[in-house]
Amino acid sequence: MTTTSSCAGSEYVEVRKHMDADNIINWCPPEVIQKYMSGGMCGYDRDGCPIWYEIIGPLDAKGILLSASKQDLLKNKYRDCEMLLQECDKQTQKLGKRVEVVMMIYDCEGLGLKHLWKPAVEAYGELLSMFEENYPETLKRLFVIKAPKLFPVAYNLIKHFLSEDTRKKIVVLGANWKEVLQKYIAPEEIPVVYGGTLQDPDGNPKCVTKINYGGDIPKKYYVRDQLKQQYEHLVVVNRGSSHQVEYEILFPGCVLRWQFMSEGADVGFGVYLKTRIGERQRAGEMMEVLPNQRYNAHLVPEDGSFTCSVAGIYVLRFDNTYSYLHAKKVSYTVEVLLPDKKSEEQIQQLEETMNELDLNNAHQ
Repeated sequence: MTTTSSCAGSEYVEVRKHMDADNIINWCPPEVIQKYMSGGMCGYDRDGCPIWYEIIGPLDAKGILLSASKQDLLKNKYRDCEMLLQECDKQTQKLGKRVEVVMMIYDCEGLGLKHLWKPAVEAYGELLSMFEENYPETLKRLFVIKAPKLFPVAYNLIKHFLSEDTRKKIVVLGANWKEVLQKYIAPEEIPVVYGGTLQDPDGNPKCVTKINYGGDIPKKYYVRDQLKQQYEHLVVVNRGSSHQVEYEILFPGCVLRWQFMSEGADVGFGVYLKTRIGERQRAGEMMEVLPNQRYNAHLVPEDGSFTCSVAGIYVLRFDNTYSYLHAKKVSYTVEVLLPDKKSEEQIQQLEETMNELDLNNAHQ
């Protein structure tokens, strides 16, 4: 027991040393992180705890990873955590009582398939692991607001980075999220855009002096045009032919995620839904769900994802039928991403409750 905790303690000290924790608040992150890494500290809850907003939708996950090093992203998150702890200390002095935890609000409006890009999910996982390992007792409560239908899939991808204790503190709110927030936070501590009365000195309702809302990163910031990736499969698609890969989707709401690259020349790619089970079908006989087109995957690896609205056998088809001279070597990885059942049920219940309220109001 002692050995484990002393090991964990020495790792913690090592990370603090590596991150230069005592001076990190004075560290200046690269311009692209300062301008485009969304989120920020704004206001205090009714107990005086600092509130951190995480703004998911406008975050350009791919742009950030092509423009900044993973080390700088980790360092930036570490800096945010240290600033929050410093703010807790200030609140402790000011209020004359211990303030040691932070309230978090995750605005998931605009969470989309682009956020499920595999390298982005892996990088975000590293940030979460760093937070879990170094600030395990810091989270008071995490409210998820404006969660779209895709949220259970996204949450399922990252939940294994979170401790059981952290998972218990996550609360997905429904359409009445503004009222719920005000139970825990006074209106004057909530930005106008989130249902409160707080605004910037110039009247901006989003409090942009405190919260960064991200945005698409201009290509001038890119320091690399692609990330090195490992692929699970390699196939040769002969000239004038195609290669089909089948995936059975058992229920709606699952996401197919793929990455591929070709060698030497472009390759066609499309996604189809089979209309007859148990036999190979030609492209023209299946239902096209992602139109076939040619990709320059020999220059830049291609990636994408698709939300399956119905159950069935989906076919990912690599197309070389247009090439009479050359076979194509294609490396690819395909995954089926499942929704987290618990949060999916939670979102469904919230929707049903709000529908019932709407019906009751309509009858009154």
